[in-house]
Amino acid sequence: MKREIFTSDHDAFRETVRTFLAKEALPHHERWEKAGIVDREAWLAAGRQGLLGVAVPEEFGGGGEPDFRYGVVLGEEFTRAGVSGLAIGLHNDIIGPYLTSLATDEQKHRWLPGFCSGEIITAIAMTEPGAGSDLQGIRTTAADHGDHWILNGSKTFISNGILADLVIVVARTGHEPGQEGAKGLSLLVVERGMPGFERGRNLDKIGQHAQDTAELSFSDVRVPKSNLLGGENQAFLHLMTNLAQERLAIAVSGIAAAESVLELTTEYVKQREAFGRPLAKLQHIRFEIAEMATECAVTRSFIDRCITEHSAGGLDAVHASMAKWWATELQKRVADRCLQLHGGYGYMAEYRVAKAFTDGRIQTIYGGTTEIMKEIIGRSLLA
Repeated sequence: MKREIFTSDHDAFRETVRTFLAKEALPHHERWEKAGIVDREAWLAAGRQGLLGVAVPEEFGGGGEPDFRYGVVLGEEFTRAGVSGLAIGLHNDIIGPYLTSLATDEQKHRWLPGFCSGEIITAIAMTEPGAGSDLQGIRTTAADHGDHWILNGSKTFISNGILADLVIVVARTGHEPGQEGAKGLSLLVVERGMPGFERGRNLDKIGQHAQDTAELSFSDVRVPKSNLLGGENQAFLHLMTNLAQERLAIAVSGIAAAESVLELTTEYVKQREAFGRPLAKLQHIRFEIAEMATECAVTRSFIDRCITEHSAGGLDAVHASMAKWWATELQKRVADRCLQLHGGYGYMAEYRVAKAFTDGRIQTIYGGTTEIMKEIIGRSLLA
């Protein structure tokens, strides 16, 4: 079915993204995978091309276009190209809204121009060794010292952790009765070079090898009060406000990945022969392809509806959770089945289906696990 959610402006932007990927990312991605990190020049190139800060107001160097569909185009094209290292989606769709909606005018002038040019690479640090999806378990603390906080703690699994110049850290600033659990959390912005801010090893993952993912530690880091993002002890509210877009962005890449790996597998079974004829001539193979194609078509319809709802400001947390759960589980299932249809070749790292299998496995985990998504949905129906 013809998709009807994009305009000619989105189509033109898609061509710009494809040109950027062909010139600035694909020729280097294999090297980035081996190095475990992308070149900072790629971020600067993305900034020059207008791919960073698309939703940031023009006065700060952004595109001035809050339409989420531009982020959808970026997510789809990066996913289909297999470019997992250059985390523009994280930068634009997940961290960007915190800066544009919560930052003071002084903070916006200080951070957003570099955010849009690629000179400032961003990360958000929520997950800790002992606290993943459960924010109530966060142990990183910030003690009030008048005009600054003293930050102590550690974070792990932080995407862009090595490259990041600006890290939004979720820390416990409320220490009084009534501020237990998620009620006493704040967002503090830690900048590169602050004494006591250290980066650990670049974590060795099973997939997305070009994406730097790090452990971060904070030892008596002096964070100025001017680096508080949003309200003090209001982090939980801020995080919940932005999670719908984060989860929809993950769902967008999930369905794009499923469609992409199915497309390349469909071509593969037409060419690959077994027992003297193409695999595509075997009824079982045709049934497998038919099932996956139908699942992708149904999921695409739902995700596009969610995109439309979100662009109009109407997507709620429950439907975003449905989208994230369903699309990423479909992505995982399709990648597994497509690898199986490739036989032994599917297990070879040089085949794109193998990369799709390992790169996509994280999708059902970060941004809230599938189990958390089901809990959110279930609570809304049975409360």
